[in-house]
Amino acid sequence: MTVLVARPAGRALTVAAALAAAATAVVSAFAVDGGSRTLAVLPLAVAAGVLVAVLALTRFAAYVLLMLAVRSCVDLFKLSGPTAGTGGDGGAARALDPSTLVGVLFLLAAGLWLAAQFHAKRARRTSPLGVALVLVAATGAVSTLGSARPSSSALEVLRILTVVAMFLVLEQLLPRQGMVRRVLVAVYVSLALALGYTLVMSLLGSPPSEVKGSFTRISGPFSQSTTFGRYLMFMVIFGCGVYRFLDRRAKVALGVLLTLSLGFLALTNTRSAILGAAIGLVVVAVLHRSARLAVALCLAAVAAVAVAPGVADRFAQLGEAREVGGGPTGNTLAWRAGYWSQVVTLANRNPVTGIGPNMTQRETDEAKKPHNDFLRAYVETGVLGLLAYLGMILLCLHTAALAVRRAPPGTLERGIAVGFAGCAVAFVAVSAASNVISNVVTLWYFVAFAAMAGLVAARPPSEEL
Repeated sequence: MTVLVARPAGRALTVAAALAAAATAVVSAFAVDGGSRTLAVLPLAVAAGVLVAVLALTRFAAYVLLMLAVRSCVDLFKLSGPTAGTGGDGGAARALDPSTLVGVLFLLAAGLWLAAQFHAKRARRTSPLGVALVLVAATGAVSTLGSARPSSSALEVLRILTVVAMFLVLEQLLPRQGMVRRVLVAVYVSLALALGYTLVMSLLGSPPSEVKGSFTRISGPFSQSTTFGRYLMFMVIFGCGVYRFLDRRAKVALGVLLTLSLGFLALTNTRSAILGAAIGLVVVAVLHRSARLAVALCLAAVAAVAVAPGVADRFAQLGEAREVGGGPTGNTLAWRAGYWSQVVTLANRNPVTGIGPNMTQRETDEAKKPHNDFLRAYVETGVLGLLAYLGMILLCLHTAALAVRRAPPGTLERGIAVGFAGCAVAFVAVSAASNVISNVVTLWYFVAFAAMAGLVAARPPSEEL
């Protein structure tokens, strides 16, 4: 069921949304004149939310595609500032961020739509990976009950729930005729928007970036360069997986996007994302048996060092010393090892259900997240949460392996299976030294790839998407 309300009601909602948008534009204009960013952004966010709500209630599949296409740029309107190293959570500003409002709206719309599917007995059986994702969110919710800051932990659980909802929704939508290709287009439209914004701002002389220590790092439409780096990592790996199975025009368009992505990935100076992309691309090259891709990967590495010398400098810092509490650059691998030894003791307070989601940075002197998703799962959600997280990781790898085994050679299904295999391996590698689970916007696209691979793994090889 793609229409949740009757057509007359839908037309009435459309008229009301148009009136609300007009009124909101006037309010925002006065707010901009008065210099208030919050008052300027919020009315526009509310108006956009009303318009999107109408689409969600009347054309749900189109609404999901729209969310995938624009989610990469929603953080441009973020009201709260960075919280890393502050011990804060952004407070009310974070709760009112457009990204939070988008997440709440998506949860409501997805919940209603899924309920309608089950009521009409049209819902497909949830995959084991979907069950594992639900358990990850459920253990987080249980841990919230023992959190020192329940509101902060609850907000983190809500963010994770949007990822779970996206996966469950796509599992139901993707089997529809032509839906896989539409989702692929929406995902890479999001990449085009993110790269377009970054490129235009760079050409205008104001590249979106942040300064960390002695490095200026490109952050794109996101608030942090690390988020942009991991987003590009998944896009590049999956794009290289499906590239050879596209038609000529699609190859040209995707080729341009992948070339720009590799360039900006180097400029993010995010070591974990660069290494993750290299690992994922090696997996793609091996599964595709592509010597050409392997050579291209080597050339890209040389070009990255030549065009962006800061990349080599960043990796050279791994030989430097840096203690916990030191500067923002240096041997962060050594820093992580020292920080992990401090963080793991926090779990002693409640080893079964943990200290609560998003609480590590509020319980340590450095006020930082663990930079290890496995450790974070244990400390913040306890043994139960760690088991759920490990189950999710294993099922991602199992789904990738099954999809590769069942995908017919020479088809788009093969590209999807190989692309997700590379993403899954990169996810595991990067999660061991980063906060990947915190980047909800990145996870939206990762689970989109996972849902596509799950569809390949679930059907006989003779069938095509």
